[in-house]
Amino acid sequence: MTGESTPEYWLLGPVPGVPELLQPVAHALLQARKEVLECVSDFPEELLWEQPAGLASVGFHLQHLAGVIDRLFTYANKEQLSAEQLTYLSLEGKPDTSIASLASHFDRQVNTALEQLTTIDVSSLTETRGVGRKQIPSTVLGLLFHAAEHTMRHTGQLLVTIRILKDYTV
Repeated sequence: MTGESTPEYWLLGPVPGVPELLQPVAHALLQARKEVLECVSDFPEELLWEQPAGLASVGFHLQHLAGVIDRLFTYANKEQLSAEQLTYLSLEGKPDTSIASLASHFDRQVNTALEQLTTIDVSSLTETRGVGRKQIPSTVLGLLFHAAEHTMRHTGQLLVTIRILKDYTV
């Protein structure tokens, strides 16, 4: 970075096409993408699956970020997870690819989520949606909000893990 910081997404105004009530979801996803892609751009490939002090690896966080967004938006769309999504879930945390591939997948998933936000009818936000095989009740808004906050939570964990690995790994 050049020392100049840009405002966080929530300070940059509305995301075009996204309903007003869903702007916080869009802002959180955009902020997470910015922070994640910046942090992994120069991260050493050989540290991707390291687990300092038993923490989740950078690779896991990258897989999980994309997977959670995909799954929660699927439930919000009143759909069940596909066999492909269930397979992806079962492989989260298992070393299988490069930083570039994981970062690209996360970037694409954020783009897909942002596109989906533009199509959501705000009158459906309080509708019940079932989560998982047990169909635990939530709402469209609850699922979208959780996608945003869960993404930011893992982004924070990812940034700390990267810092630890970069600063304390020989």
